[in-house]
Amino acid sequence: MRRLLALALVATTASGCFTARYLGQAAVGQARLIGSAKPLSSVVRDPKTPPEVQRLLGLVPDMKAFGESMGLKPTDNYARYTDLHRAAAVWVVQACRPLAFEPLRWSFPIAGTVPYLGFFDEQAAHAYAEQLAQGGTLDVDVRGASAYSTLGWFKDPVLSTMLSDGPEGAGWLANTVLHESVHATLYFPGQSSFNESLASFIGDKLTTAWLARRFGVSSREVKSYTASAARAAERIARLHRAYEELDAVYRSTVSDDQKRARKAELLAELKVEFKLKRDLNNASLFGYRTYDSGGPAFARLFERCDDDLSKLLEVVRTLSPADFPEAQMDDFSAVIDALAPR
Repeated sequence: MRRLLALALVATTASGCFTARYLGQAAVGQARLIGSAKPLSSVVRDPKTPPEVQRLLGLVPDMKAFGESMGLKPTDNYARYTDLHRAAAVWVVQACRPLAFEPLRWSFPIAGTVPYLGFFDEQAAHAYAEQLAQGGTLDVDVRGASAYSTLGWFKDPVLSTMLSDGPEGAGWLANTVLHESVHATLYFPGQSSFNESLASFIGDKLTTAWLARRFGVSSREVKSYTASAARAAERIARLHRAYEELDAVYRSTVSDDQKRARKAELLAELKVEFKLKRDLNNASLFGYRTYDSGGPAFARLFERCDDDLSKLLEVVRTLSPADFPEAQMDDFSAVIDALAPR
């Protein structure tokens, strides 16, 4: 409660009406989420809890313990459960210039600059997105997110939006818990792409290792999650290729009309290919780019750490904000590669 009051105080003293309103809705949304959380153990024992929810929640303590044994920070997170009764934990708003991958960024205490905003209310997210889109000077995207990290400010509960059906459900829940636990372990303000890429890389590796230890290498859980993760990785790789192609077009000397034409053509292809109901734009592509852009560099560091995630975390912990030559670096490969000699 003290931390919620601190966030509310920041909201009331923040410069700018929008910043105050945004932090205010964050404080209220977080309070409601925490207030409705129940101890994980009681939810698991409750006969009214669906069996699959009981099964998945019963695995969470082991997921956490495994992550901590590999170097993640021990926390009180994920000891409680909140049923949100909605499709997403938050709705994320992103904006970007229409003919360049130059995103709009916001600045806040603790988190520093960020290229996205999370709203607890879907209508509020869309209303703000409409404001940003007025005039046509920005591409704006709104998407639902199943989880988020409060970076240790609050005791994050397991959310109903983190649970999924099927034998791959245990793997995706573990991936989310471990990904968000990386944020609670290491976070560099003003370096969103680095933070998300690090959490994705470590979360993916730990999930595979935990599943194999818990269920066995040849288990249905491992096979189902591996296949599902491979499909997701293929989708992300396709979106990365689209990003790279459009980035080259935007940086070229062709006319703006030609840039718009190629952009419309490529995004239409992606919509058909992925059978999407909503349109994609630069903000959409930049959002995917934020989460996985550092994979190859982290893979190189992982190899130099003898494929040991604990060692990788120890090495990354030697970084300081001064090691990043500028804020919000999209390409931070040189920063990671420079860690090798240490």
